[in-house]
Amino acid sequence: MVKKKPASFPEPIFVTQPLLAPLSEYLPTLAEIWDAHWLTNGGEKSLALEAELKAYLRVPHLSVFANGTLALLIACRALKLTGEVITTPFTFPATPHSLAWSHLTPVFADIEPRTMTLDPERVAALITPRTSAILGVHVYGMPCHVEELGELAERRGLKLLYDGAHAFGTDYGGIPIGSYGDATMFSFHATKLFHTAEGGALAIRDIQVQRTVDLMRNFGIQSEDTVSEAGINAKMSEVQAAIGLVNLRFVDAERERRSEIRAHYRVRIAAIPDVTLFEIPAGVQNSEQYLIVRVGSPGSPSRRDALQSGLRAFNIMTRRYFYPLCSTFPTYSSLPSSDPKALPVAHRVAEEVLALPLYGALAYDDVEQIADALEYVMASQ
Repeated sequence: MVKKKPASFPEPIFVTQPLLAPLSEYLPTLAEIWDAHWLTNGGEKSLALEAELKAYLRVPHLSVFANGTLALLIACRALKLTGEVITTPFTFPATPHSLAWSHLTPVFADIEPRTMTLDPERVAALITPRTSAILGVHVYGMPCHVEELGELAERRGLKLLYDGAHAFGTDYGGIPIGSYGDATMFSFHATKLFHTAEGGALAIRDIQVQRTVDLMRNFGIQSEDTVSEAGINAKMSEVQAAIGLVNLRFVDAERERRSEIRAHYRVRIAAIPDVTLFEIPAGVQNSEQYLIVRVGSPGSPSRRDALQSGLRAFNIMTRRYFYPLCSTFPTYSSLPSSDPKALPVAHRVAEEVLALPLYGALAYDDVEQIADALEYVMASQ
């Protein structure tokens, strides 16, 4: 029996909303920047943010950037990647684009159905003499199979790079996620749990690699008279860093609030047929970056798109995250590894996943109204 149609939201409810402290919290640190007349080029705020993030994320070395894509690009160059890099098709376009811009060939491996991260067995089967690295993605804060990928990379002499855009503050068995692999990129885009409006960082295992990274993000300038690397401008500004220094004080409270909201959702979603909440397993610190559901049941046609359309009618803006697969983009669709027959799990998952609204300012009543609409639309199909 279909329940009574719930009310629509008067204004759109989006998938996320940026963490913003009261404006008064930002003004003192911004005033210090104005007094110093130092807006970029490794000023006091960006150096302070690097130090605080290194401690917060518990990583060996860390460098901040204007955005996460530039961090990935420079990681590819600093790690001296060549030829082919095995990665996932189930990711944001920046992941394979960073390879293509580095004149590297993405090789798409299928994903594991439960975690939606790279399947180590599929990765192993795709390694060739041209393979120089593996680029894994911690999807929605779910860690990749880090032990298996680490062992595989070491055994085959490959670099191991991670896209941790969704994994700020994630740890696995008490070990911080940025400690795995040769380097991990974090995104500080405004849509992320922790942000600097725009920005990013690289957590780096080796100090020598970090020194190269730091040169490359500033045109390769080693000194006033020496340019030792073919670098670019990827520096974080002082204003970005100032925003980050303030937001870092509030991020734990934001994460805790999102966890409470998730618990509210969990109770309601459990009662809705063919909608399953994507859960991070025990032993993993959840980044609380996104709230993901998988729609449908094995062997049945996907109902995800109809659900998204139905929720939009209630002013609930969801996201098919990630759809379409990167392997289907014209830039990559002709690659042998992009053959849909080689990526059956990724294609199925891309038809199932939907991101629902999750952010600290979301009221419990809003969650109830979203759940009512979700239940109504599913029952009406």
